[in-house]
Amino acid sequence: MARNTKSASNTATTKTELANRLFFRLYQCANMLHKTGTRAVEAEGLTTQQWAVLGALSRPVAKAGMSIGDLARYLMVSRQNLAGLIGRMERDGHVAIVPDARDRRSRLVTMTETGRHVWNDLAQPKIRAYYDQVLADFSINDTTHALHYLLKILDNMKRIDDGASDLDADEEPRD
Repeated sequence: MARNTKSASNTATTKTELANRLFFRLYQCANMLHKTGTRAVEAEGLTTQQWAVLGALSRPVAKAGMSIGDLARYLMVSRQNLAGLIGRMERDGHVAIVPDARDRRSRLVTMTETGRHVWNDLAQPKIRAYYDQVLADFSINDTTHALHYLLKILDNMKRIDDGASDLDADEEPRD
């Protein structure tokens, strides 16, 4: 019985150590994505955060625009962080805030013609070259597996986040 307990303890320790290494590497990857990704598109006046916004707005489903809330949920950022980013992108002419034709009280973030030109003609070739460099020694199978596991991690993180939101909603207001 003691042997099983020790084996379980070793397994738990190994799993924790591997998890620590995995999440630290994810942290490093996120930081390097911001650093090297921004460098890839900085000549177009973009950052990786702006790249993500333009990418989200370039999808056919977002052709008519997206509300700030929907865009924040899609990008998994806070509305507050997104608002500042959108303000800078609006100033630079990449996006516009327009009334929602279906609900005049709502406003949508849309990509401008300038934004579309920057995204399609200037940034996309550099983004594809960046992807080619980063994934140079990845097979299609490697990329598919990496994506699969990242999506599993993301789904679990969303579940944790949803649980935290549920807990926040259950809390009594403080005076």
